[in-house]
Amino acid sequence: MREKQILKKIEKDRNFRGIKFLIASGLAFSLMSVCVKSINGRIPVSELVFARASISLVITRLVLFKNNINPWGNQKKLLIIRGLLGTLALFCIFKALTILPIATATVIQYIYPTFTVICAHFILKEDILKRIVYSIIIGWIGIILVSQPEFISNRNVIDTFIALTIAIIGALLTSLAYICVRKLSAKEHPLVIIHYFPLVSIPLSLPLIINNFVLPIGFEWIWILGIGFFTQIGQVCITEGLRLIPAGQATSLNYSQVIFSSIWGLLIFKDTISTSVYLGGLCVLISTIISISASKSSKA
Repeated sequence: MREKQILKKIEKDRNFRGIKFLIASGLAFSLMSVCVKSINGRIPVSELVFARASISLVITRLVLFKNNINPWGNQKKLLIIRGLLGTLALFCIFKALTILPIATATVIQYIYPTFTVICAHFILKEDILKRIVYSIIIGWIGIILVSQPEFISNRNVIDTFIALTIAIIGALLTSLAYICVRKLSAKEHPLVIIHYFPLVSIPLSLPLIINNFVLPIGFEWIWILGIGFFTQIGQVCITEGLRLIPAGQATSLNYSQVIFSSIWGLLIFKDTISTSVYLGGLCVLISTIISISASKSSKA
């Protein structure tokens, strides 16, 4: 009996630590979004991606060197593809954040678990359950609800449509990047996978910076450093959180980023969050939970 109590306490402490790490991850990623939004589009997205990648590269290489881990990995082709997909997703996410309200852009980004399940079915030949159909329907209802205020408040329908499309493409590319991570994680160290992200981002964004460089001024330097710093903190926290608690619970908790982003949008950027956005966010959350639970059932 005493052993059971001890094991139960250990499991409870483990879950509690995992929850703290995932909430910290959501907070860190929301602050990264604040930094991107605060630049207000004056600095090109390519510069932001380059800065984020440079900071990540320095930190990751130091940790790899400290732990004596080979930074180049074994599946170089797939690692490069993962880096390319992640970089393109980052371009879309940053661009969406400069155009859309921070809460709207973040909610749309969280449609990626549904995309992941669909893509995994075609690419990895994973089984797909009927629940996924409901997940897709609910998720896209959420996207429509979140998008509605943008079409109502913005007279330029074409610009609004383009901005929302960029956000959705960012979510799709994120899901494809995660499928690559799923395949790579069987043989590659997590730090090696992270390492290839900036290795691809830097040469991809560098030509765009040369042709369109804008020198940061004042607080923009702080925002740029914040993008790299908070992203790295978020990655570390989410990795630790996923290690401590089940993936389904972890992803649901990581949705706290939407809550934090909504708060920052209200307090810092004076964004108006309508009932439609709240309902849309709830639909996307439900869609995410169904996608993950269906994926786990399929594997079982």
